[in-house]
Amino acid sequence: MAQIVSVTSKLRRDRARRLRRDQTPSEGRLWEALRAGRMEGWKWRRQVPVGPFVVDFLCLEAATVVEVDGGIHAERAEVDARRAAFLARRGLHVLRFWNAEVATDLERVCWTILSACRETDPRRRGRRIGR
Repeated sequence: MAQIVSVTSKLRRDRARRLRRDQTPSEGRLWEALRAGRMEGWKWRRQVPVGPFVVDFLCLEAATVVEVDGGIHAERAEVDARRAAFLARRGLHVLRFWNAEVATDLERVCWTILSACRETDPRRRGRRIGR
């Protein structure tokens, strides 16, 4: 498997810990749906440092990142585009949802995530991620 999660600085690790502790209500709600293999056994991690970024949720096995954005991200389109390009170069598929989507339609959000994981499942494609 490609080394997606690399050795990170103490500063970035501390930031990830702080983000886990201070998650938004939408992130908490989605985490409850994703954690402990509740979605067909896919293993998710939250607030994971990947390069210079901390992603909201990461499933290494499916090479999928899920980002939950609030209103502040509407003005950050350029930064988000650079971030998405960085993650894509590392073989990660990025799904992005608004806080309101998670709050009002969690079932659809989970279905979208599950569908993406199934599509990127290396067991179904017959090859390993990053090789």
